[in-house]
Amino acid sequence: MSDPALLRSRAEALAAPLPALLAGAQHLARTVILGSHGRRRPGHGDEFWQYRPAMQGDAARSVDWRRSGRSDGHFVRQMEWQAAQSVMLWVDRSRSMAFASGDAPQKGQRAAEVALAVAILLDHGGERVGLSDHDLPPRTGALQLLRMAQALGAEGDAPEYGAPLAREMPSRSRALFVSDFMGDIAPVEGALLEAADRGIGGVLLHVLDRQEEAFPFDGRTIFTSMGGTIRHETLKAGDLRARYLDRLAERKERLRYLARVTGWQYSLHHTDGPASAALLWLYGALERHA
Repeated sequence: MSDPALLRSRAEALAAPLPALLAGAQHLARTVILGSHGRRRPGHGDEFWQYRPAMQGDAARSVDWRRSGRSDGHFVRQMEWQAAQSVMLWVDRSRSMAFASGDAPQKGQRAAEVALAVAILLDHGGERVGLSDHDLPPRTGALQLLRMAQALGAEGDAPEYGAPLAREMPSRSRALFVSDFMGDIAPVEGALLEAADRGIGGVLLHVLDRQEEAFPFDGRTIFTSMGGTIRHETLKAGDLRARYLDRLAERKERLRYLARVTGWQYSLHHTDGPASAALLWLYGALERHA
């Protein structure tokens, strides 16, 4: 994860051959890739969208006289809205995200690859992408993607748990938060409410390892946080299972609730599942916020 070129290569491999990753669904992949241009609403642009009946207040120059001449009414030629949008990504790089079990990748590795793959697809569609918490405001182009890969692949001191900040995000933009959301929920709630107040719509991607869902521990067990600052030893780990699962369920329901009241969308992704499924859902969810 410390090699930015490798991280970007893996993210591009996830984004580019979307048809193969979805069992050869080439038509669906083309729809997703072209969806960045398919905003399907009127506005400034060069691509024709549709004709609509002329209404009071329309300028004479906006009337398509050739089309109108084939009918009894006047019609206006609408162009498809193509203004670039800003999409800000927050990818949790805390120590908690380094956890992995079995053959599954680390939560942080999966989060970084999927988030960067989303950025690549959005950039291909002409959108501006950036990273919050890394002094990377939204821009387009290969250099921006390289900078994002370097930021996501960099190693350094990290807290046990991460928290997003909305104040670095442009008003009326879109946002993606990717995390295990295992830390204090208050900063997440604050960031979501602030974002909603500023007209920022977005998506929460909750990334968990299957072992975190199952809690397969019993007997004498020593639980240690990934950063080593939290340690708990018990002789009866099985007795903690019900309470742990209840709290995890409460956390997921709280995130769903916060998404509902702020107009965001929420999805849960397990690291042993296909990254392509998370990518497809994320891209579609962000497009719906366009």
